[in-house]
Amino acid sequence: MLRSLNYLEQYMVIATDGDVGNVVDFQFDDEYWTIRYLVVDTGAFLNRHDVLVSPSSFSEVEEPIQRFHLNLTKDKVKNSPTIDKYQPISRQQEQEFNKYYGHPRYWKADTLDRPAPHSQSAPTIEGSRGDIHLRSAKEVRGYNIQASDDSIGHIDDYIVNDENWEIRYLVIDTSNWWLGKRVLVAPQWASQVNWEQRSVHVNMSRQAIKDGPEYDSSVTLNREYETELHSHFGEQGYWDKSNKRDKSVHR
Repeated sequence: MLRSLNYLEQYMVIATDGDVGNVVDFQFDDEYWTIRYLVVDTGAFLNRHDVLVSPSSFSEVEEPIQRFHLNLTKDKVKNSPTIDKYQPISRQQEQEFNKYYGHPRYWKADTLDRPAPHSQSAPTIEGSRGDIHLRSAKEVRGYNIQASDDSIGHIDDYIVNDENWEIRYLVIDTSNWWLGKRVLVAPQWASQVNWEQRSVHVNMSRQAIKDGPEYDSSVTLNREYETELHSHFGEQGYWDKSNKRDKSVHR
């Protein structure tokens, strides 16, 4: 099912033996726009602050009462590797995290010490070698959307697939131009992402985005709406098995 990331930030996280904390952010990889970790504030429960939790650790999701249940104990989470939410997370830190939890590595082994294809040079963390490929959803929210002819709005939310945690769409708020209309644009439709300038460039005009089908967060997204959206922008549906388009985004 497709869900709003803003909505999921309200969820609590529950270990096998009690409450752990609440979701405060998400980390996604900037090659394939897929959520890799939840950032959980455990301060009120475990006497420490932010920890990473992978969706691989979920045992159940209770949507009506907004709960992520983990197959982990509170002590396992409490003793996990420390992160600094104000600093980027390197591949080496991810290796430490995955080793601790026994999670498989999701990136190719030969990409550990080289930049991602088409990517701008990533910042380096002092005392930690390697590339930075994770981005804070909270930080990227607010990035400017640059159409082919001018700015058009900013990222207000993300729509994710809760089965594989791919970011399926960016929710674009155009309220600075058209009184609050919100439209969806898939990150794979972007021609460039400039992380330093906090902007996402798309090869479509402001008018084309303005005329796109309006997104209503109170209505569950369905295939009929998605088909209309893809048809409007001349894009093939991701559900079409003949669609071989590369998921990565040029930066």
